[in-house]
Amino acid sequence: MASSTILIASNNKKKLKELKEILGREFSVVSLKEAGIEVDVVEDAGTFAGNAMKKAVEIADLSDMLTLADDSGLCVNALGGRPGVYSARYAGEDKNDYKNNTKLLSDLEGIDERSAKFVSVICIASAEGALGLFRGEVEGAISHEMKGEKGFGYDPIFVPKGFDISFAQMDSRQKNAISHRKKAIEKAADFLRSMIQ
Repeated sequence: MASSTILIASNNKKKLKELKEILGREFSVVSLKEAGIEVDVVEDAGTFAGNAMKKAVEIADLSDMLTLADDSGLCVNALGGRPGVYSARYAGEDKNDYKNNTKLLSDLEGIDERSAKFVSVICIASAEGALGLFRGEVEGAISHEMKGEKGFGYDPIFVPKGFDISFAQMDSRQKNAISHRKKAIEKAADFLRSMIQ
């Protein structure tokens, strides 16, 4: 049976806010907290797709709701694609954005090649077993210092291609118009519509 409400499988308040803004008024969304679900799925897959699928499937089964999970991260070419799936805990398990940014800048010290990309993989799962995977990417470069107070994660050091300011210097509307998460959601929109009709 199609559900008219989408459960977002995340406890990250900033990610939730961003996903809700991107999804807009067309879709009715609730967070895990709003749905009264207390669960923290272990993200131990080796890929963004694997982690997104694990979260979406487990929570769809648990909640009996249409579930959207996002796994995303920053891939830096000079670091062989790191931090990648370990982006949130690059500097340790406490998932501290400032420490992650500081470690990444330190790892790139003296390196001129600073190209990078943000990746988002969205998985949508239903309790009945329907599954969709959608990937979005945005190319850019790592700055030499943190700039801006907005956003979260690596936004203060990521400058998207074609811009001279970081994600953290953009307002949410400007960032959400070009972000990796926006691109993944755009690809997922038709699948979402088919699931809630």
